[in-house]
Amino acid sequence: MPNKVSRKFDIDIDAVKKLAKLLDETGLSEIEYAEGDCKIRCVGAKAHTVHQIAAPAAVAPVAAPATPAAAEVKPAAAGTAVNSPMVGTVYMAPSPGAAAFIKVGDTVKQGDTLLIVEAMKVMNPIKAPKGGKIAEILVEDGKPVEFGEPLVVIA
Repeated sequence: MPNKVSRKFDIDIDAVKKLAKLLDETGLSEIEYAEGDCKIRCVGAKAHTVHQIAAPAAVAPVAAPATPAAAEVKPAAAGTAVNSPMVGTVYMAPSPGAAAFIKVGDTVKQGDTLLIVEAMKVMNPIKAPKGGKIAEILVEDGKPVEFGEPLVVIA
């Protein structure tokens, strides 16, 4: 029988508690931390509730009148949706009290910063994938966003 290498994995309870507290404070649904070959992933209870609520909501518009379905199609028809590449918190300006990067009606060039998504204390600028006019801003400053969530529509 081949020898198996057994390795003891000590869990840093303080790190887990800090990650759980960060989940609550930021409103994130999950958070992952890795150091070397050790990885800790915390998924908040809110994430499960959101998934359970989201499934029935997807079924309801099918039976509902065409108005809600038309509202969902409108952003895609009006232009290109820029989706969040990560879970985090949206900031519309480079710093508190500063002017927002964009507002509805502004013209942007490809590569212009539209907003910032903060994840794990890292500020990630979200760039315009193409030039055009800001048709719609779908998020609010300081609010959490999920991976793939539409942020802005560029016409």
